[in-house]
Amino acid sequence: MSSSITDFTVKAAMEAIASDATTEEKIVMLIELAQGCHKARHTPKDLRSAVSLYYQAYELCNNDYPLLKARAKVGMAGALQAIPTAGTDILLQAKESYEEALTVMLAENIPQEVAEVQMNLGLVLQSLANHNLARITDSIKAYQAALKVFTWQEFPQEYAILHNNIAIAYLSMPLSSEKEYLKHGLAVQSFETALKHINLIDHKREYAMLQNNLGNALQYLPSSHPVENNLRALACYNEALKVRNSYDTPLEYANTIANKANVLSNIPDNLEHPELGNPKNLTQARENYQQALSIFTQHQQTEQAEIVSQALLEIQI
Repeated sequence: MSSSITDFTVKAAMEAIASDATTEEKIVMLIELAQGCHKARHTPKDLRSAVSLYYQAYELCNNDYPLLKARAKVGMAGALQAIPTAGTDILLQAKESYEEALTVMLAENIPQEVAEVQMNLGLVLQSLANHNLARITDSIKAYQAALKVFTWQEFPQEYAILHNNIAIAYLSMPLSSEKEYLKHGLAVQSFETALKHINLIDHKREYAMLQNNLGNALQYLPSSHPVENNLRALACYNEALKVRNSYDTPLEYANTIANKANVLSNIPDNLEHPELGNPKNLTQARENYQQALSIFTQHQQTEQAEIVSQALLEIQI
């Protein structure tokens, strides 16, 4: 059986530690080797090897190389965070590592590195909030801190992702039913803020993501004017579909056409005579659901396929 990339990396790490290099050089080599494992294939073995290498670098630092120690901690947190189906214990370790690193990095003149840590810390906090192990407001604060560096002029991709994450965090806030409109309104505002600067020409993927998710927020926004919101949502999905297609981005495409089907099933065919119903829109919704179901099934996305199958059963034409 041939040796894996990870096996070669671990061997290289052992050689680096045993070499005549200075301690600082050994730390840098270990961090670089860990990054190689981290980016290799994202298998659990690769990621756990990366964690081990980052930890060896961290241990070598002692108190002599505080910034390298912080960078090793950040790498360790990122690798832990990327482990598939990471449990809450692993996420709590990642949170602790990011927070420890931030205390050092904030004292250095490295704003981009700090913003990257804040962005990733926000993701960890958001995941932990789903288990009542962190506050969703702290996740939003971390994202907003990162936005001070990741501006739309210099970092459009990060800017778009941060606004998207903030909006999703707002939507997950546990508010009473009478305040439901508030979190949806804040989410819509965050998506729309990003879309003032993220356009179809220069940032296609981010544009499609924001339009799709804005459509979702509008579709479920509590309002006395649901038809108007649904029409706006429909326009958003159509914008996203200018980028997403069944060949290049099949799963994203399937998600968007399924979302579009949801909204079509709630829009009358004739806006001036809603009492006539919506058989045309329901027919289009059914076609969208069927195509989405085919794609999800083909790509073994069982959960999404079950949701779409149930929606198909509920359509009455």
